[in-house]
Amino acid sequence: MGGVWSGGLVVLAAAALWLVYLIPTWLRRREYLATERNAVRLQQTLRILAETSEVPEQVRLEANARTVAEQQKLLREAEARAAALARAEADAKAAEDALAAAQATARAQATAAAARAAMPVVRMPVVPAETGTEAVDRRRRIRRARASVSLVMLLSLLGAGFGVYAVLALATWLVLAASLVVALGCVITLSALARSTRAATAVRASAPSRTSHELFDHADHVEAAPEVAAPTWTPRPLPKPLYQSQGTAAAGAMASVDAVVALRRSAAAADLARRAAELEPAVPRLRPAATPAAVSVAPAAVAETPETPAAPSRFASMGIVNGAEGASIDLDAALRRRRAAG
Repeated sequence: MGGVWSGGLVVLAAAALWLVYLIPTWLRRREYLATERNAVRLQQTLRILAETSEVPEQVRLEANARTVAEQQKLLREAEARAAALARAEADAKAAEDALAAAQATARAQATAAAARAAMPVVRMPVVPAETGTEAVDRRRRIRRARASVSLVMLLSLLGAGFGVYAVLALATWLVLAASLVVALGCVITLSALARSTRAATAVRASAPSRTSHELFDHADHVEAAPEVAAPTWTPRPLPKPLYQSQGTAAAGAMASVDAVVALRRSAAAADLARRAAELEPAVPRLRPAATPAAVSVAPAAVAETPETPAAPSRFASMGIVNGAEGASIDLDAALRRRRAAG
């Protein structure tokens, strides 16, 4: 009973230790997943806010122009890589053609030299062919032998099976060993019969005859290797800038930039004209005619007192920005500088 209690206590202690290790790990994992989920949600929120925020027109136009310049640069790099690859392929093909022509010439020369060296006539030995009756008898004998050997091999396999039973039941190896030896001899005999059959078939198929070979100079019939023309390279015209082509996205972007600049300048001019019209002095009111005495005295007073210019009002220039026409951003110059720098 004490052993049972001790085993239970050990299992309980192991379970407690496992829980002590598992619960903090699970809590840390849960906290990590929650933090990662919150970070993903925050990133999504920031991206949505960035996408839905209002971007000034100047920033958009500058981004479009920058994209056009980058695309043009990528296009030029791709065209340069394609041209270099085409030149490399042309050079490799020309080298392969030259090598093939040299190899063909060398082979032709070697063949001609071998033909000149083999002056005596080569005579092949004549092998008498079997007659039709002999061939039929030979095939019949081979079939009989093959059938007999196959029957013996089948009996040996049956004996091998009986030998296995004898080994298990009577503990004797004699029947099994004899059956295996007979089966091995049958296999060797069948392979020998198959080789003899193939040899007879090859002899009948070849049937060589007495032939004499005439010697001739192969070099007279060798065609000259064609001359490989040197690869020529035709320079390709540079592509026209996209902002100079009608109907392209770059041309549309440049036209929109020019239109925005013109509208901004016209708006600034109209605003200046409106403010100038507001600041002009009002038309003076007509006063009633004075009495003769007052009229006679007035010229003398006017002659005695010189005219004093009115002091300009400090509110007359309120709202006017000096250099408003030149303060606008010249996007054309900015784009030209960026293209020159890119």
